[in-house]
Amino acid sequence: VYKEKLYGKKHVWFIIGWYADKWYLKPDLAINCTAEQMQEAVEGQVTTEILMVDLANTRGVSNMTSDEFISRLVKNLTKTPEETGGFQEAPLAYDAIWALALALNKTAQELAKKGMRLEDFNYSDNTITNEIYKALNSSSFDGVSGHVVFDASGARMAWTLIEQLQDGKYVKIGYYDSNNNNLSWLNTDRWIGGSPPPDRTKVVIQFRYLSQKLFISLSVLAGIGIIFGCVCLVFNIYNRNVRYIQNSQPNLNNLTALGCILTLAVVLPLGLDGLHISESQFPFICQVRVWLLSIGFGMGYGSMFTKIWWVHTLFTKKDDKKEMRQLNPQLEQWKLYVTAAVLIFIDAVTILIWQLVDPLQRTVEGFGKENLVGDDVEILPQLEHCSSRKMTTWLGIVYTYKGLLLLLGIFLAYETKSVSTEKINDHRSVGMAIYNVSVLCMITAPVAMIVSKQQDASFAFAALAVIFSSYITLIVLFVPKMRRLITRGEWQTEQHDANKTISTTLNNEEEKSRQLERENRELERIIA
Repeated sequence: VYKEKLYGKKHVWFIIGWYADKWYLKPDLAINCTAEQMQEAVEGQVTTEILMVDLANTRGVSNMTSDEFISRLVKNLTKTPEETGGFQEAPLAYDAIWALALALNKTAQELAKKGMRLEDFNYSDNTITNEIYKALNSSSFDGVSGHVVFDASGARMAWTLIEQLQDGKYVKIGYYDSNNNNLSWLNTDRWIGGSPPPDRTKVVIQFRYLSQKLFISLSVLAGIGIIFGCVCLVFNIYNRNVRYIQNSQPNLNNLTALGCILTLAVVLPLGLDGLHISESQFPFICQVRVWLLSIGFGMGYGSMFTKIWWVHTLFTKKDDKKEMRQLNPQLEQWKLYVTAAVLIFIDAVTILIWQLVDPLQRTVEGFGKENLVGDDVEILPQLEHCSSRKMTTWLGIVYTYKGLLLLLGIFLAYETKSVSTEKINDHRSVGMAIYNVSVLCMITAPVAMIVSKQQDASFAFAALAVIFSSYITLIVLFVPKMRRLITRGEWQTEQHDANKTISTTLNNEEEKSRQLERENRELERIIA
């Protein structure tokens, strides 16, 4: 115990109580510890043994009290009681002799009734043996060790004395009455460190909650973005009749602004955890997260993708009708709206099927036990997640679809970078926004999965990606329009701008006619 440091405030040893009080100081050549070291190792040990004396100190069948018996016994010792082995058990031995004597007397009386004598006993005689056993088992008398009685198995039923070694001396700290299942505690126990060592290491479950400073900071940033998105939306609706705004497909821009607002709104539920919501509310928050993010992304990115798709479809086809498409490209509004609606519908249906078949629920991820807090206390970290049974499968489906859409958006943006058209006059800004959104999404998605066990890093990556992509989209699409209308004063409505539109159209037609003439002359020259 001393060599392995298995003593002190974290340990308590239970040792059989019938050893002599100074047993640990007895010289032993097999032990290479000093008396001081042995004293240090056994300090605080607890012993349990049958109570050896009668606490009431009553005069029993032997006509002696416990104190009188101890006094007579000490006079006959050649050593001190502390150095005498079995001294404490002497009252038990004395009462055991009395129990045997009384049992033999009772047996003799019972045998006399049957015409038998105790002196006729031999080891093959079961009759006398059984009588002796019954007499012993039914013994009940007051002895110097207390009331003597035996259970059905022949074991002595007595109080248990509990002692503790304090400063080299055994101190009584309690009694246990097995007959009545009663523990009497004397409150004399003393422990190294001030309290008893626990019987096991206490494991405290501690949830890893999101940093509130980080949550508040990014929520405020997202809130500012929502306000900015609302400003852009109001600006676009108010100036929808201005020619420059009309040529940018304002309805799709409204959808983009609304998508950015919904996407920014996901930052708040994304940061809610067990610190703010109850366990029963967690699945609902999980649903809010996935629906806001999916529909917001579908509206925001889907509307931009629609623009770039139709610009590519109408103006970059390399076939025999290239000239006709350049002269008279057909861009019907309903096609734009249907395309955007289809993209949003695909997102909505995918999420709906996911949540109906395998809804998101609150799951708890446990980690390895961490540092001790105080004595014999370990922290078991746990982290809350939104998850479902087939989470990997559903994420694979969503990420595959979104990833292909992002890659296709980048390709279309690159293909149309040199196209110039008044039908969608902001397609270059849309392409720039698509570049930024795609890059941020492709970087953030895998990184967020890698750091999913680190709540602060995971939230920061996801929230910042949402915030930056939304900010960039709103700034790239709407700030140039605001700047142009403010600096050039282009606040004319469709009615006021009619003459200018007619003039512009005629100039465009004349320019196209001259271009055709030049191409015809070039073809005639080649044929000739």
